[in-house]
Amino acid sequence: MPRDTSLFSGAAPVAAHQLGPTRKAFGALVATSAVLLAVRLYAARRVGFGDSEALYAAYALHPQPAYLDHPGLIGVVARTIGGGTSPGAEQAHTVTAVAATLMPWALALACRASGASWRRAFVAASVVALVPEIAIGLFAMTPDLLVALAWTGAVACAAVAIQSLPGSVVAAAAFGAAGVLAGTAAASKATGILLLAALGIAYATPACRPHGRTVAPWAGLAAGALAFAPALLFEAHHGWPMVRHRLVDTQQSAGFSLRNAGALVGGQLVYLSPLVAAMAVLAGRVLRRERADAVGSLLFACCAVPLAALVPLCLWSRVAEPHWIAPALLALAPAAARARRAPSRRLVGASCALAASMTAAGYAWVLAPSLLRLAPPAYDAGLDLANELYGWPEVVRAVREEASGQWAPGSERGDVVVAGPHWVICAQLDAALRGEVPVGCDTPERDDFDDWWPRWRWRRAEAVIWVTDARFGPPPALPAHAVVRMRDVRIFRGGRLVRVFAVAVLARRAAA
Repeated sequence: MPRDTSLFSGAAPVAAHQLGPTRKAFGALVATSAVLLAVRLYAARRVGFGDSEALYAAYALHPQPAYLDHPGLIGVVARTIGGGTSPGAEQAHTVTAVAATLMPWALALACRASGASWRRAFVAASVVALVPEIAIGLFAMTPDLLVALAWTGAVACAAVAIQSLPGSVVAAAAFGAAGVLAGTAAASKATGILLLAALGIAYATPACRPHGRTVAPWAGLAAGALAFAPALLFEAHHGWPMVRHRLVDTQQSAGFSLRNAGALVGGQLVYLSPLVAAMAVLAGRVLRRERADAVGSLLFACCAVPLAALVPLCLWSRVAEPHWIAPALLALAPAAARARRAPSRRLVGASCALAASMTAAGYAWVLAPSLLRLAPPAYDAGLDLANELYGWPEVVRAVREEASGQWAPGSERGDVVVAGPHWVICAQLDAALRGEVPVGCDTPERDDFDDWWPRWRWRRAEAVIWVTDARFGPPPALPAHAVVRMRDVRIFRGGRLVRVFAVAVLARRAAA
């Protein structure tokens, strides 16, 4: 019979002879967190937004419940950080540095709530903290950071709930928190819907049947659905633009292939590190074998249900990202931490060392430009994503100068606009300009800018400040405009030319 217990009494208390190892594990997690926080705060002062981050920062300027790529919660967060407008990169990254550092601690609590000892919970959290996907990936201001925190919290609260007395206050509160957090995950990224489904399936299993006969778990899921409802209603009212964009408009070359399978598997080896990926496979086997009890059923559902949907999608779509399955893998940490047999210390130590080395190399490459001197002659700066993080302040400075030169007495908003050939350019400009000048975009397929400042509108402007780089070619041939001036902005890292931007002024032919 389940007991009405305190939050973390699902595991046995720490015996006296276990205090030493527990303290060491706790100290290791503290040290890991401190080092990573210091590196992240240093990075916050050095780097700008990645292209996707810039789009989410631009969401803050255009509040709506959902966008083409994601539900709207990341825009709310960006707007909050920015005090009502798009945040600066340093401002946003300072917040994400702290949030990313807290995520492994939330996972440690989830492990403990699932029945693991404190020592094994701290060890599992330390391993997760070091993997590149968490250590580097969650530094960015993206929906994935929100999903990681909300997903982990939902699993922890659901584990507490199903180990509590059915119908008790503790169970009701924990089920409610789990549902709201799952809804928060869904309001951050559409894949969070799969967590709501997984929780519902877990609550319906025989192991959770005493709770399934009460109102609390289903009321919690209903509360979670309410958190996602604004995005759902917005989508339904506008003809499901996110669904069409994600599953139709961007899937012209979709189809199952070995290339997609290789990207999925290879991505895990890079994002997790090879040894942690191997440990994840072992944890999956443990999870499948030890799913008979209530917590095991919960963890299995929170892993298997999302994977059942996301793995086929990744195998079918050429534009799928390997990190899409990451939330489903979070349940593997509590599964490994509570398993009857722990991984060997040698494997855990080697996994931490390799993951830490890959994470250190990633941060060093971004933060130490002098390392570019070690790049081979065939190095292609256009393929190095680290270069996204540099150069935009210089570009925006040039754009402001050109826009100011085109502004005349009596000009109205929209007479002078900024535009680019692709959303990766337009998002950086929109986030940095913070509404000073309207920003339009000429992405080959429809994007969010077609709602914010449509193409027909910016093409009628008196002057268009066109911004591009070597990836996208020269300014467009607009029938009503002529290029009257062009300047290059060259960006160097480590003494090496890595990006060349072109800022062109297109004026109406009569004025030109």
